Amino acid sequence: MVKVVVTGISIISCLGDTKATWQGVINGISGIKFRQPFDYLSCLPLGLIKSHPSFIGDVTFTLIKDLINHSNLELPLKDTGIVIGSSRGCQSQWEIFLSSPKPSFSPLWLNTLPYQPSIITANYIQTNASVLSPTNACATGLSSIAQGYELIKQKRCKSVIVGAVETPITPLTIAGFSQMKALSNKGCDPFGKERSGFVLGEGGAMLMLETEESARNRQAKIYGEILGWGMSCDAQTMTAPEKEAYTAIKTIKLCLERSQIQPEEIDYINAHGTGTILNDRREAKIINHLFPQNPKVSSTKGVTGHTLGASGAIATALSFLSLEKQILLPNTNLSCPEFDLNFCTQGEKYSLQKMLCFSFGFGGQNAVLAIRK
Repeated sequence: MVKVVVTGISIISCLGDTKATWQGVINGISGIKFRQPFDYLSCLPLGLIKSHPSFIGDVTFTLIKDLINHSNLELPLKDTGIVIGSSRGCQSQWEIFLSSPKPSFSPLWLNTLPYQPSIITANYIQTNASVLSPTNACATGLSSIAQGYELIKQKRCKSVIVGAVETPITPLTIAGFSQMKALSNKGCDPFGKERSGFVLGEGGAMLMLETEESARNRQAKIYGEILGWGMSCDAQTMTAPEKEAYTAIKTIKLCLERSQIQPEEIDYINAHGTGTILNDRREAKIINHLFPQNPKVSSTKGVTGHTLGASGAIATALSFLSLEKQILLPNTNLSCPEFDLNFCTQGEKYSLQKMLCFSFGFGGQNAVLAIRK
């Protein structure tokens, strides 16, 4: 049986690179600050990487360079597949183009199509293998990891770089989510009694997946193993999740079945936890319904913001670091929790073997990933 393991991790968030993001998360230090990147829009709490919005190409280059450097790999990687997603892609560059008095594209408009992060990554490692670019709203990151996992399980590739990148802080994104009353003007408060919406954040994560055999042959560091995944769609509304969570619950059960594990074996759940009224209420209901053993639960969006399509990739990368270091990822709240869940309150030592990562997106997207040490 082919086992799929993670041998490399690269993260960028409003907290910084992989090391800075990890330290910020476990110490409950937020990278979210009140900013006004556009003078015609109000000041909001935002998770910016720099003092101004970033371009997706720059973030992608930084991620792939860091991943290769820390994975002890040498270029070219001709047979390594690529699955890097994004829900917004190069939207910021299109907005600049459309708002300019004399529109002109620099770079060439062909270099601003939605698949750009995967193409940048593919060109950087000089691969001839599969190059995919999924877009599944806020479930994009987990969808990318699941697709990369399947490329290896089906023996189409021995190694795949997976992940997602997002630079969503644009006038249109802010205006759209503001009109929907989805953005908080106070900060991100996952599962908190006074939560008021999510906070937009920039960032991304990439992971190197390969067969266990390949990893051991090259004496690579192994962070953990991917056991299985589940994906579905509520197919009900454009934005609101299915209230009773029937489809999401079915998806989690499917993931557990594919992974050949029982709900009672789960030590920790990295929740989607956006800080919105509807998501957090439904997600708490799901966890209480499926996991009677009361596993540890947290969302790291309280310190990184919600990076939309990249959020699942960042959550997975942090979860593998948590497995490696046997340290919990705390749920950073602005107010007291509303729900009776076993929240991680601080980054402390804890015995961790098996975990789940949740992502839920607009359009009723449900994605779940099971991992273990």
